This record gives sequence, C-alpha cells and structure tokens, in this order.
Amino acid sequence: MANSIREKYGEMFSALAHESVAAAKIDETNVYQKENKANRKFIDKLVADNMAPGSRLEGKENFKAFLSAVKNGKHGLILMEHYANTDLPALCYLLEHDLGEDGKELSKRIVAIAGMKLNEENPIVRAFAESFTRVVIYPTRSLNKAEEKAQSDEARIAEEKRARTINLAAMRAMDECKRNGEVILVFPSGTRYRPGMPETKRGLKEIDSYLRMFDVAILVTINGSALTIDMNNPNDMLADLVAPAVQVFAASPVIECKQYRKDYLATLPEDCPDTKQAMIDHIMEEFDKQHEQIEKIKNNF
Repeated sequence: MANSIREKYGEMFSALAHESVAAAKIDETNVYQKENKANRKFIDKLVADNMAPGSRLEGKENFKAFLSAVKNGKHGLILMEHYANTDLPALCYLLEHDLGEDGKELSKRIVAIAGMKLNEENPIVRAFAESFTRVVIYPTRSLNKAEEKAQSDEARIAEEKRARTINLAAMRAMDECKRNGEVILVFPSGTRYRPGMPETKRGLKEIDSYLRMFDVAILVTINGSALTIDMNNPNDMLADLVAPAVQVFAASPVIECKQYRKDYLATLPEDCPDTKQAMIDHIMEEFDKQHEQIEKIKNNF
C-alpha cells in the first residue's frame, strides 16, 4: 500500500520548511517569486526516487522547436495537464535529464502560474512550491469561495479589491517575464484532476486571454504520476499517496497562438453563446487526444 507523502517524506519536509523564505501572505508586491534553490534539491530527490524506468519525454523535437522560437524572440506559453503537485517538478526533471542542454535551458526559463493557496494555506506546501519560479494569482475559484464566506458586503468588496490588485500585479509580472525571454506555464484546468469529478478537468475560459497574449505554445500531456490524490482527504495536499510510476510528458507541435485561435473561432456558429469557453473546451479535447495516443505507447519503450 502506498504511503502518504507526509509519511514517506516527513523528514525532508522539515528541511524544506527550514529553508523556506517565500511570503506566507500574497499581495501586489510579491506575486513574482524566484525559485528557492536550497529547496529545489530536496524536490529533485523526491522526483528522482519516484521516476520509474521508462519515464521520458515524448515529442522531444517539439520541445526543442518551442525553445528555438522563444530564443528567436517569440513569447512562449506551455499549457499542461494537471494531475499532481509533482507535475511541474517532474517536467523540469525530465527536461534536465532527457533533453540535454536544450532541456536544461528550457527548464530554467519556465515560470509557472500558481494560485495563492500554495503560499497561504500550509507552510510545508509553500516550501514545496517555492522550489520553482512562479507568478502567483488570485484564482476566480478562490475568489468565489471567499465571497461565499464573507460575513458582510464590506468584506466581500474588500476581497474583490484584493483579487483585482493581485491579478493586475501578476499581469505586469507576466509581461516582464515575456520581455526577459521566460516561458509561462499554465494549467488550463486551474486545479488537479480528481477521479469521478469531471468538473475538475474542465478548462477555464480565462485561458483564451493567454492565447491572445502569447505568440507560440505547446500542449504538454502527462501519462503517469508519482502522486495520487487521497480522495478521503482531497484538500490535504500532504495526504497525497506517493509511489514510483512511469511518467511520460509529451509535447504537441508548436502552435502559433493567434492564428490557432483565429482558425478555431472561425469554425464556430455566429450565435455561439461563449466563444472563450468553446476555445478552451477545444484545447481540452486536444489534450485528451494526445493523452490517449501516448497511453497506447507508454510502456512500449
């Protein structure tokens, strides 16, 4: 039986917490958070421990073509499936160990979009998350929950103002990342997929704005994960079950974002009630197709 990540790596997490420097409260001054290299070595060990033989990148030429486009001045976006909190660490580990110097360079350029929950709810989760460079946002789902809990109109309005302030700062930080040649990585579902909960696999309509902001993108699918959500404790990230697994990260061919968006929108009927949602629904369908293709060859290595 698999152990929880808390049981298996409790000693490591104590060391992570000791090295932690990230802010426990997010505001407009700290939305860009640079990787904590002291913590990264612990996360790399956790990933390496659970990267079973056969784990690899697929579509290596697509990762390389994407990096080349970014190095030539294109603003790059990675859209990636989301199953576990090890998704980003595992991708970076495989880039650095399975794609040579190009993979190391691409890994260094990645800046993930992360919800502020990772910073604010648990100090160990915060220490885990700060191992990688992030731009922190106030997600719509989190704001909706905060508004439901608000004890007064004044509290609700204050929370809405906080969300706007944080997200405006995050937009400015992303613009700076683009100018610096960094690559933005986004999970289109905005949350980890949970078995039996199809709503957690639905893409967020806000992703449409990313397609308008960036020049090139790749879709990255994930087949296999070292972490499994404990559905008896789905909101406790440290209750996730951990065990070695074959993990395959695959990249689609490079997408020209604006043309891709234009071409798809041209296929929609004029009376389409929500073109933004239709756009991201199409992308999620592309994820499913790519995921299924990789699943067929996952163990043929």
